[in-house]
Amino acid sequence: MDALLAFFRVTTLAELIWVLVGLIGQLMFSMRFILQWLASEKARRSVVPEVFWWFSIGGGLILFAYALHRRDPVFILGQSLGIFIYARNLWLVRAEKHRT
Repeated sequence: MDALLAFFRVTTLAELIWVLVGLIGQLMFSMRFILQWLASEKARRSVVPEVFWWFSIGGGLILFAYALHRRDPVFILGQSLGIFIYARNLWLVRAEKHRT
């Protein structure tokens, strides 16, 4: 445990948990790019699959919680705007599914 605390430069278990939350959020956020890339390669054209937006909102919400915990106003503002954009895109995807 002490090695993990030292590696992440934190002093308490609570801080370590928050660092791990931030890392999970960042991983989810990064997965959307990987999935988008794979979907585009498969289709041989640029596409954005629905799961891209789910990973975006999931990662964005987790990173937003992490930013709130760290009290980082730049990070908070950056993530809060993205959450609305991702939610709107999911709404548009759902509306298109209902039309077809």
